[in-house]
Amino acid sequence: MTTTTLSACLFGVPGSGNNLGVGALRAATLAGLLSREPQARVTVFDDGWGQRPGRAYVSGRPVAISLAGARHSRRYHRPESYVNMRVCAALGGLGNAGLARIDAADMVLDVSGGDSFSDIYGEHRFRSVAWPKRLTLLRGRPLVLLPQTYGPFRSERLRAEAAALTRDAAMAWARDPESFHALAELLGPDLDPQRHREGVDVAFALEPREPDGPAYERLARWFAAAPGPVVGINISGLMVRAEGMARFGLAGDGGQVALRLCQRLLDEPDTRLIIVPHVRSQDGPDDDVAASQRLREALAARHGDRVMVAPTDLDQHQAKWVIARTSWFCGMRMHATIAALSSAVPAANIAYSLKARGVFASVGQQRHVADARRLGDDELLETLWSSWTTRAETAVELAERVPVAIRRAAGQMDEIVALGRAEHAGRTTARAHY
Repeated sequence: MTTTTLSACLFGVPGSGNNLGVGALRAATLAGLLSREPQARVTVFDDGWGQRPGRAYVSGRPVAISLAGARHSRRYHRPESYVNMRVCAALGGLGNAGLARIDAADMVLDVSGGDSFSDIYGEHRFRSVAWPKRLTLLRGRPLVLLPQTYGPFRSERLRAEAAALTRDAAMAWARDPESFHALAELLGPDLDPQRHREGVDVAFALEPREPDGPAYERLARWFAAAPGPVVGINISGLMVRAEGMARFGLAGDGGQVALRLCQRLLDEPDTRLIIVPHVRSQDGPDDDVAASQRLREALAARHGDRVMVAPTDLDQHQAKWVIARTSWFCGMRMHATIAALSSAVPAANIAYSLKARGVFASVGQQRHVADARRLGDDELLETLWSSWTTRAETAVELAERVPVAIRRAAGQMDEIVALGRAEHAGRTTARAHY
């Protein structure tokens, strides 16, 4: 397959329809690429089946893209299986449509879900993340690891495999200073400052977009109903469950802390609260919607319509639009808080891992990360309350630092697109000479 315009693939964004954090990574990457190369042929590999049409938004305008299924599946007969792709690659392609998309790409972008290039979620998850990187390098295509975290790794064998994949990438970006330190440790003497870089999370560049129709009208009326501050909160369905607390080794009970925080905030007579779900999994263990409804019910008897849950069918652009209208935001999902920070809204995070601290540090806000792994309920609450009461000072800091982060996000995308353009020009010239 040959094209006259730049061609790119994107991996590492499965489940983006239900996980708005992953959706933000996907949407911001596609908008960044397509705003610079409007005619680019882009294929997003997802967890669907077959080849399908899709769309991205650029400046609020829908743009056509392609979707292709790819998964670490034991259905080896299916062309979406990474094993099937690998076998087809060894046998000259065999008409595998996904492999053909990789072969046609001037660059393959991979964001690993932002934080999944690690083995802490198990080897199966690591393999799902590693497979597209292996296939890309096997087919001789430029691999660009978008800003993400690297590690941690418990297995030396998997750590060595990750190091090899990262070493051979055309570019590997870390999304914050701490992530870059981990990248440098992973690569050791193989770190190449020209290819292995510190950047910012691509979601800093995500475009907000008004919700549609009735959702917009409902939200606009609620925001305009009273003049006082509006607090936004995101509650993770997993972090408030016993299994989630055990999985992450949490010392604090995020659900109880969130409830106590909301009660304390609503004791101030002019404060209102909007709860913003960020993961929808149909009442699965990760579902934020059910947890959000339970929180509202616990508050509604006393506070009534001063508390609302944002519409649960918002996409990542629309959720950011809502979050940008709050006076202060507290989130358990990191990308919910990135939506706030990138909108210059003072924010705090109830964290279950190191990743939030690094991202907050990229805009000088690490003091607003409340680590639930080491802080008990009272300490978590006081950290969050301090964040709330110092929001005016924080807003001044963000007004200065966020534009810098957004410019860095634009600059890193400029460099990534330049790499794709150079590869495309080189392939076009080679075909002309052939």
